Amino acid sequence: MDRTGRGVTLHAVNDVARDRFRLRPGQSHADARAIAPDLISASAEPDEEVRAMEALAQWFERFSPAVALDGSDGLYLDMTGAAHLFGGEEALLTEILARLKAADIPAQVALADTPGAAWALAHYARKQTCLAPAGGARDAIADLQVEALRLDEATVRLLARFGLQRIGDLYSLPRAGLARRFRSDEGLALVRRLDQALGVEAEPLKPQRPPPDWRAWQVFAEPLLDIDGVAHVLPPLAEALARQLERDGQGARRLALDAVRTDGRVVRLAAGLSAPSRNPAHLLRLLKEKGLEHLDLGFGADALMLTALTAEPLTASQGELEGDVRLAAADTALAGLIDRLQARLGEEAVRRPQPVESHLPERSERWLPAGPRAPPAAAADPGRPRPLLLFDPPEPVEAIAELPDSAPSRFTWRRAQHKVAKSQGPERLSPEWWRPSTVQGPHRTRDYYAVEDDAGRRFWLFRDGLYNREDLEVLPRWWIQGVWA
Repeated sequence: MDRTGRGVTLHAVNDVARDRFRLRPGQSHADARAIAPDLISASAEPDEEVRAMEALAQWFERFSPAVALDGSDGLYLDMTGAAHLFGGEEALLTEILARLKAADIPAQVALADTPGAAWALAHYARKQTCLAPAGGARDAIADLQVEALRLDEATVRLLARFGLQRIGDLYSLPRAGLARRFRSDEGLALVRRLDQALGVEAEPLKPQRPPPDWRAWQVFAEPLLDIDGVAHVLPPLAEALARQLERDGQGARRLALDAVRTDGRVVRLAAGLSAPSRNPAHLLRLLKEKGLEHLDLGFGADALMLTALTAEPLTASQGELEGDVRLAAADTALAGLIDRLQARLGEEAVRRPQPVESHLPERSERWLPAGPRAPPAAAADPGRPRPLLLFDPPEPVEAIAELPDSAPSRFTWRRAQHKVAKSQGPERLSPEWWRPSTVQGPHRTRDYYAVEDDAGRRFWLFRDGLYNREDLEVLPRWWIQGVWA
């Protein structure tokens, strides 16, 4: 039951309440108790129902990659050209019903040429399984009530006033005349629903998850109970997926292994690739590195699906020179290494630097997900060397200089004092006035010095601000930008 603005109403009813007491969803709970004093009811949980149906929709992907939700109590499966994989249409319906019954899920299933006809048969044919032969949807739904066309209550009542109670009663009526008997919106909705059920007008379905373009899957007569069984059947799936990708000139960039468990759940193991690949050995190795042994099979998995969730063009290339061959082999080896590291450590844990057009050291690069071919690093200026270790943001130091504009003679950093033995500089860098300052720290003209202390350690220091040339409300300060190893 639902608690709405109209009070407590019925959200759903079982067969006994509907057939024996004529109760219906939307009816007042008080009226229902007056009709059936022994009525047993419970609070409705629509959000939980939707989540349960979404989980069930993923489980039904073992039959079809295109599964769409029908509210909170139904599913659409697009079985076009796939029923023969399960022994035919009758065997398919029997297997679906048997699996739902084993999971203690009451259901009525139907198969027809159109979603509208299948919905009508599943809800109003009063059979657990109903099969409309190919091209026979018109005759199969003719004797059903007009409610089976998914019409609102006002339209159904008006049809009853005209003596139109069965769907077949509408067949002989002209579409234009049928629409004129109602207000414009209701008439158009009636004609549209009838045409959808008969296949005159298409009714596209929106799958819960977009069906993949590349998928290899296998159903097992006996459930796989352990990871060894999964590892044994994975190579043929990887080879089948690789053939699909090769046919379309694609390489996988994101891979997923779905295990359809016997308890109705679907568990997924997903892994990303730094470069497109369709090498079956590499795909299998990547899944193992990602943690195949931790895949939770529950009481067993009766279907496995290996899917390329995303892919990119991958064309064969041949190097004409020996250097080209070595470079291609190095790229392939690097991509494999990056994929294995990402699978073990996480995709965000393996990154590469990319140069950025900025002369300020802390803004001169950014970190991106690792790939086989990183952009070339900015050419180093031999006259302006940079430390290998840079601090972002720079760290403050206390420095003493013989003259205000000269290099420091000694400085204190992280509570350690350093006496400067050698220095080189300054290298002056102006602030990037066109960019807003995003961190607390230096934001004025900088004079950089490369210094070496009496122990031979080398540092890269700078003074933020110029004496007698810039705003002296804040005196120039010293910072450390990096260190040389």
